[in-house]
Amino acid sequence: MAGRAQTPRLDAAAFRALYGRVGRPATGGRGDRGALETITPDRVVAAAREVRSGRQVSLAAPVETHPGPDNPEPAGHRMTGAVAGTIDPSGLQFARDHFDMNIHGDADSHLDALCHVIYDGTLHGGADASSVTPQGAEALSVALVRDGIVGRGVLLDVPRLRGVPWLEPGEQVSADELARAEAAQGVRVGRGDLLFVRVGHRRRRTELGAWESATARAGLHPGAMEFLAERGVAVLGSDGNNDAAPSAVEGVDFPVHVLAVHAMGVHLLDYLQFEELVPVCEQEGRWSFLCTVAPLRLPRATGSPVNPIAVF
Repeated sequence: MAGRAQTPRLDAAAFRALYGRVGRPATGGRGDRGALETITPDRVVAAAREVRSGRQVSLAAPVETHPGPDNPEPAGHRMTGAVAGTIDPSGLQFARDHFDMNIHGDADSHLDALCHVIYDGTLHGGADASSVTPQGAEALSVALVRDGIVGRGVLLDVPRLRGVPWLEPGEQVSADELARAEAAQGVRVGRGDLLFVRVGHRRRRTELGAWESATARAGLHPGAMEFLAERGVAVLGSDGNNDAAPSAVEGVDFPVHVLAVHAMGVHLLDYLQFEELVPVCEQEGRWSFLCTVAPLRLPRATGSPVNPIAVF
């Protein structure tokens, strides 16, 4: 089994210094697409060359409609049209239903828009946080990705590296560990890539049951963001929250969210699931693929439910 990465705590000064090292220059622009600017047309064309077998795999978990310790506000689902007992044996009827959900919960797969993280009174790039109004976000909303995100996806499987089924709540992944996972899997993360980091959250939840993951979960150590900054990663996704809990930073509960979204302009994908993706990667003999992410066109929203698709 590989040794576990060291996860030192950071004081406020050390975190500020890290923020400065990984942050993009401030623009304050409402149309700033952040790190998505690294996904140029030529990179999309190159990513399309990842398609060889035509196999497709969802990276999303099923939307949950029942409460649990990590999901006190589950998505609501009710039928509004014809159902058993009301169906006319002749003529036309429609089955219909209604959904509502908390986009940023701790169970359902979702995308965080660049307006999601307010830090020191600003949004990414120095945009004024007052642009987030009671009617919605007027700047840096999910509308920035209305045309979708298409690029090369790369999965780094940290439990596989460590020789365990999953990381335990509270464990954190370092930059060095991401580099070692690359080497072990024979892949390299590059500029404009969609990086997916598996910590095994979904498998643990399936096998042991849900727990209060708001206070205890595996994730990236803030220092791991230097790896993403160095490689020019466009999007970061995980089968957990990306952030570990408890936090490694004094006074900042979600340091990876602050660094990724606010400092770097990296859209986050939280609570994905990779248990169907891993065996396909193993069968295909590679850990990179074409990936498409298509958020809903929600007006002025801070995020969206999402179903990323890997194509091999």
